[in-house]
Amino acid sequence: MKVVITDCDHDNIDIEKSIFSEAGISVDLKDVTTEDDVIANCQDADIFIIQYAHITERVMQNCPRLKFVVRYGVGVDNVDVSAATRYGIQVGNVPDYGMNEVADHAISLALSMIRKIMEMNELTKKDKWDYTKAIPIHRFSEMTVGVIGLGRIGRNFAEKMHSIGFHVIGFDPYYKSSSETKKYVSAVSMDELLVKSDIISIHCPAEGNQNLIGAAAFKKMKNSAVLVNVARGGIVNEADLKQALENGEIAGAALDCMIGEPVSKDSPLFGLKNLIVTPHMAWYSEEAQKELKRKAAQEAVRFAKGEPIHYPVKYLERKVVKK
Repeated sequence: MKVVITDCDHDNIDIEKSIFSEAGISVDLKDVTTEDDVIANCQDADIFIIQYAHITERVMQNCPRLKFVVRYGVGVDNVDVSAATRYGIQVGNVPDYGMNEVADHAISLALSMIRKIMEMNELTKKDKWDYTKAIPIHRFSEMTVGVIGLGRIGRNFAEKMHSIGFHVIGFDPYYKSSSETKKYVSAVSMDELLVKSDIISIHCPAEGNQNLIGAAAFKKMKNSAVLVNVARGGIVNEADLKQALENGEIAGAALDCMIGEPVSKDSPLFGLKNLIVTPHMAWYSEEAQKELKRKAAQEAVRFAKGEPIHYPVKYLERKVVKK
């Protein structure tokens, strides 16, 4: 079988080349992301490893040898999984490579917001040394963290936030509590989470959850609450977020994911002082990047050899809120 890496923003594919060479499998890096470019350059591939390339039904129709698509990362919103199911194309991902990194980034953003680190850094450098400008700040043990989505990363985040003193609640209709998870997170309804949380951190899939957090949700949240999104752009309605931040409906937000990445510096959100933004980097550490590359290549090798893959993605519309 022939493997094509459609696109990759890493410095090199040395790890992948080594794994494929050992398995006796050829691999090419094409650097293509659009439908037309993928179709024009990848028709002879049996396996795609993708990052940002859009693998649509049209791509599948025009790449007749395609049997397996594995994505560098967790989300597969740039793959039409429903069409892949109809065409008999297996889809895979690497859901566990950056669990700690994403959870830790969400924690870093949340703590920076509630301890007012960024704000006080600027004020102290440009104005004067005066802690009273940070008032009020509350004790962690008096605060509630709400986690939307209790998959691998959401549970990791919840357990760590519990360990540093927060009361943690969570919502996910697919979550099944156990004696272990009950120690650090209590399952509640979405409405209860919105109303009670001082910090809300989003860890649900993008699929089925577009505009999940919008005007109605912001009206239910505390005026002192902060929102963290390290999941995917589009889960938070950005126009509604801007209005909520400007009107003081919530105290602040921290985003690692936004619509239309890479986002222009002219974004209307970027002028807000109560917003922290990072460039979709929550997944990153040197160790996580190497693990991601290795596991994606290993999945492709397993499939090529007819072995069971470790991380199959099945078509399932996972809506966090059931209508």
